[in-house]
Amino acid sequence: MWRLIFLIGIIYAFFKVRKLVKQIRGSVNQSLSDQANNQVDDLMIKDPVCEVYFPRREGVHLYDKGKDLYFCSTKCRDTYLFQQKSF
Repeated sequence: MWRLIFLIGIIYAFFKVRKLVKQIRGSVNQSLSDQANNQVDDLMIKDPVCEVYFPRREGVHLYDKGKDLYFCSTKCRDTYLFQQKSF
């Protein structure tokens, strides 16, 4: 009887450890994938108004005349829009 209970306990522990290992592998793979995706978003680009370089993912996006533009702040974006309306 004790052998059966011991065997069931060993099988239970095995499946718990197996599940834990799968979760760890999944989180490590997800973390590596996230790091790879973040590297692409960290491109340094130049603000067309104040000409400061900044990471694209932190920029303010504007789609204007078929082009994607990124600005370091909303102030620079608004200045750009004001200049475009003036011409």
